[in-house]
Amino acid sequence: MLNMSDIMETITMIQEENLDIRTITMGISLIDCADSDIDKSCEKVYNKITTRAKDLVATGEFLEKKYGIPIVNKRISVTPISMLVGVSGGDPVKYAKVLDKAAHEVGVNFIGGFSALVQKGFSAGDRELIEAIPRALAETELVCSSVNVGSTKAGINMDAVKLMGEKVRLAAELTADKQCIGAAKLVVFCNAVEDNPFMAGAFHGVSEADTVLSVGVSGPGVVRSVLSKMPAEASMTEIAEVIKKTAFKITRVGQLIGTEAANMLGVQFGIIDLSLAPTPAIGDSVAHILEEVGLEQCGAHGTTAALAMLNDAVKKGGVMASSSVGGLSGAFIPVSEDAGMIAAARDGVLSIEKLEAMTAVCSVGLDMIVIPGDTPSEVIAAIIADEAAIGMVNSKTTAVRAIPAIGLAEGEELNFGGLLGYGPVMPVRTKSPAKMINRGGRIPAPLQSLKN
Repeated sequence: MLNMSDIMETITMIQEENLDIRTITMGISLIDCADSDIDKSCEKVYNKITTRAKDLVATGEFLEKKYGIPIVNKRISVTPISMLVGVSGGDPVKYAKVLDKAAHEVGVNFIGGFSALVQKGFSAGDRELIEAIPRALAETELVCSSVNVGSTKAGINMDAVKLMGEKVRLAAELTADKQCIGAAKLVVFCNAVEDNPFMAGAFHGVSEADTVLSVGVSGPGVVRSVLSKMPAEASMTEIAEVIKKTAFKITRVGQLIGTEAANMLGVQFGIIDLSLAPTPAIGDSVAHILEEVGLEQCGAHGTTAALAMLNDAVKKGGVMASSSVGGLSGAFIPVSEDAGMIAAARDGVLSIEKLEAMTAVCSVGLDMIVIPGDTPSEVIAAIIADEAAIGMVNSKTTAVRAIPAIGLAEGEELNFGGLLGYGPVMPVRTKSPAKMINRGGRIPAPLQSLKN
C-alpha cells in the first residue's frame, strides 16, 4: 500500500526543495575497442558508444515524464583512454574528438574517461594522454578528463603531480576565451573510484561490467528545508537522525529510477551515488545546510565538524535505502556551484585553507575553486599534492578541480553558466613550493596501506 503522506512529501521535495536525479550515467567498457591502428580503434569506440547509449537520453526523458522527477543530466563514462593509447599509439586527441562526436550523436551532456591512472607510475599511453589533455579539452565540447595521481596503497606520484599542475594551467590558458572552461572539465584525484557517475571525474573502471547504468541523486535543498523546521534547541544527535531519515527517502527515489532505467536499457544496474550535489540556485546549497545546523556563515569555526556530521548521516541513511550505494556518496563542496559557498567566498569567510580542512571529512575535495590567473603551475601542483596527501593518509577520495582565471585577479569573478555556476577568484599563498615540486619521485604510501 502506498502511503499518501509519503507521496505528498516526495512531490513537495521535487516542486519546492529542488530534489532531482542529478545524473543517470552509462558506463561503457572500451577494452574491446583497443587496436594497434588508432583510426580503427576510434571507429570501434564511436560504434560501441553510439550503439550502447543510443536510447539513454530517451529513457531518461521517459522516466522524467512517468514519475515527474527531474533527471537533469544524461552522461557517459568510458574506460580510461590512456589504456587504448597504450595499444594504438598516435595522437590521443583523436580519441577525445571521437568521444565528443559520439556524445553529441547520442545527445548526452558530458562524456568522461579521457583519463589516466598513474598513482604508482606511468605505463604505456599514460604520459602521452596527460600531455594531450589541454588540447583535448580545448578542441572538444563535452569531453571531461581526470588523472589519478595517488592512493593509500601506492603513495603519491610527484612526477605526475608536477605534470598536472602544468596541464591545469595550460588547459585554462587554451580556453581563456571561454571562461577557462578547460580547467573546469579536469579533475586530479587521489584514491579515485571506478563507479563515480558525477562529472568531471567519471570514468568506467576496469573491474566494472561491460555496460552499467549508475545514478547520482541530489537533494541539498530537501535536507536544508527539513532542518529549517527543527527547533533551535534540537541537539546535534537529533539533527543527525533527521538527516539520516531524509537521505533514506532521497536514495529510495534514486533506486527506483536507476533500477527501471537499467531494465529499460537492458544493462546492469550499477550504483546509486547519494552525494548532496549543490547548484547555484537559491535553496540548493550544502553551505546553507551547514548554516541551518547553526553556523552564522559557512567557513566559520565549526564548519568542518558540521560537515563531518552531515556527510556521515547522509551515508548512513543511504546505505539503509539501497544495497547498491557507491561512487563518492556524501556531500560535495564545489565553490562555484553552491550559492552559499559563493557568498562565503565573496565575504572572505571561506578560504582555500578552510576548504582544505573541510575536504578531510567530505565526499571529495577542492572542487571548482577559481584562483588568480597568474598562479604558477608549481603552486597548482602543491595544492594538488596537499589534497592527495589528505586522501592518501585518510584512505578516502580527494580531488582538485582548480580553475586559474587567466587575466583575472583576486576578487574578480569567473562565470561558467549553468550547473557550473560562477565564482570569485580566491587568494592563494604566494610563497613558492617550486623546489619541493621539482624534486619529483614518489611520496611513499603510509603505513596503513599494509592491511593485507
